[in-house]
Amino acid sequence: MSTNRRDFMKAAAFTAAGLGLLDAMPARAQGAPKRGGTLTFAISAETPHYDAHGSDTFATLHFGAPFYSTLLQFDLANYPKVKGDLATSWDVAPDLMKYTFKITPNAMFHDGSPLTSADIKATYERMRNPPTGVVSTRKATFEDIDTIETPDAHTVVFNMKAGNPAMLEHFASPWNWIYKASLLAAEPNGPKTKIMGSGAFVFGEHVKGSHVTGTRFDKYYKSGQPYLDGFRGVFMTQPAAMLNALQGGQVQAEFRGVSPAERDRLVQVMGDKIRIEESSWTLNLMVVFNTEKKPFNDPRVRRALHMAIDRRAGAAGLARTAVLRDAGGLIRPGSPFAMKDEDLAKMPGFGRDIKAARAEAKRLLKEAGVPNLTFTLHNRNLAQPYTPAGIFLVDQWRQIGVNVEHRQFETSPYLAGMSSGNFDVAIDFSNLFMDEPSLALAKYVSFNRAPENRSRAIDAELDRLYAAQSHERDFKKRFDLIRAFEKRAFDQAYQVPLLWWYRIVPTLKTVMGWQMSPSHNLGQDLAGVWLNT
Repeated sequence: MSTNRRDFMKAAAFTAAGLGLLDAMPARAQGAPKRGGTLTFAISAETPHYDAHGSDTFATLHFGAPFYSTLLQFDLANYPKVKGDLATSWDVAPDLMKYTFKITPNAMFHDGSPLTSADIKATYERMRNPPTGVVSTRKATFEDIDTIETPDAHTVVFNMKAGNPAMLEHFASPWNWIYKASLLAAEPNGPKTKIMGSGAFVFGEHVKGSHVTGTRFDKYYKSGQPYLDGFRGVFMTQPAAMLNALQGGQVQAEFRGVSPAERDRLVQVMGDKIRIEESSWTLNLMVVFNTEKKPFNDPRVRRALHMAIDRRAGAAGLARTAVLRDAGGLIRPGSPFAMKDEDLAKMPGFGRDIKAARAEAKRLLKEAGVPNLTFTLHNRNLAQPYTPAGIFLVDQWRQIGVNVEHRQFETSPYLAGMSSGNFDVAIDFSNLFMDEPSLALAKYVSFNRAPENRSRAIDAELDRLYAAQSHERDFKKRFDLIRAFEKRAFDQAYQVPLLWWYRIVPTLKTVMGWQMSPSHNLGQDLAGVWLNT
């Protein structure tokens, strides 16, 4: 490992436990895994399609991760270190300009065909340079890849345009499902509607509005796994139904997270039958302004709405009932590259004098010619935390004379509306799997480079700063570049963070082998999960 890479990992690899971020993670009883049984778990939203490359909602991962493999994955016992999934070993050039992976010769797709380096190449080519009509929300992440070579069936080489100190972590992204090359060649958009993976479980059925199932893949390349006979993911968008199902044993887990009030109810009713694990969360809610619609193409209007939000009071109030906890910038509070609170307080929208901020917001709206602004807030219909966040925002904007209609949608039309630009202002999310600035900031680069930027803004300066920080190996210089990026992002206010989340996961104590982390995107392949019944 190069010195530069060691320095980067020293900065990035703060452990959640070391910073007190995993506040209540009881040790799981050890024992030899048992084979058999079906895990039934709740999924609080239904995926709009099957393609992880073009998705950024947990609903896709919790639905489909058991069916697929990735090149690398995060080692959750030593988070954020990475380990091999399909890769058995890898070599990183000292200048970070070449990554060579050896992949297992034992992997095969569920149709019985071997998985080779050609499939990995086709997968990454699709993510970094998607064909016409294919959406890749990973495009900006992998733009540093220059060429991909496959010297033999079990070796893949990535040659880089520029050295990126976080590239190995990017390769471990849970979104990088490996697809079959021949199927991609025949139908580039096939993964949206068809499942063909090499994961621990074979796709069973998807009944919309009800469930998804998978059964053990007996030829899975990890010896002895999976332990389960199968799994059943049940779509439960109503929290009351999910809580009742947990209490009655109809479901054994909800891996995304519940609210503090829901946690307290489960503990009170179930006692020692329920396991509760908690962590800060690499996820935040955002407020997104559609810059292609008037008056949100005016930075004064966007900045006014941004400044009117009392995030500090909101964090204190919402933490009692919702999974929202911390006010912070674009990087998770407490992580190495995060803005310090005293500096954050100097940014528009994060000051401590909300009265003065709202007076300035009213002045900006009047100056922009919309003192009595009315618009619709586009939101998701999930009770946690979208509904309380929406109610909070409506009240915040009412206090500067803005009238807002709050409309909530099922996950599929919610995402479709934002992707098509059919909204005024929306509540969006930044869904990360680790505290890496290149991941967190990718959502803010220009829309023509990052389709996940739902503000649809084009900003060459943000693009320049993004590239500069991605390639900078000196921690202090990179830190300063990230601060410059954040200042530009807050000044323009195309989209702005609202609050960061706090994760509370309930599982029955019979569920073993699953590992908690600060990201609900990780650990969902279920290969190591077993039931102690």
